Amino acid sequence: MKVLVVEDIGSDAILLREALRDVGIDDEDLVYANDGAAALAVLEADGPLPQLVLLDLNLPGISGHEVLERVRADPRLAQLPVVVLTTSGSPKDVAYAYSHRANAYVRKPNGFEPLRAVATAIRDFWLRTATLPSPYMARG
Repeated sequence: MKVLVVEDIGSDAILLREALRDVGIDDEDLVYANDGAAALAVLEADGPLPQLVLLDLNLPGISGHEVLERVRADPRLAQLPVVVLTTSGSPKDVAYAYSHRANAYVRKPNGFEPLRAVATAIRDFWLRTATLPSPYMARG
């Protein structure tokens, strides 16, 4: 299953990669974008789409808010599962994410072990339990 990780802070991206790798998600299944423009480039490119997006909200340039808005406005991407994974606990950000049809809102915890627990939950639900809409279904 291809996962697009949208994270602008290098150390957070490294920790998340390590946590995902630690729970069995291979590096070749991960695609990284370090800002909103790069995320949209991945999503708007020809070729296979990721089956899941892990989206930080606080991004330079094109914000995660705008990425979510544009994903939901694009008929080709409208049903793509998007999990907001951010440090923000702002009720405004939570409300914004859900009003723009984010599939989940998860606060990034501090430290590797709590982040590993989040990675485990993401793996267990999105990769093992959920049935995704076509064309996002994992092909086996």
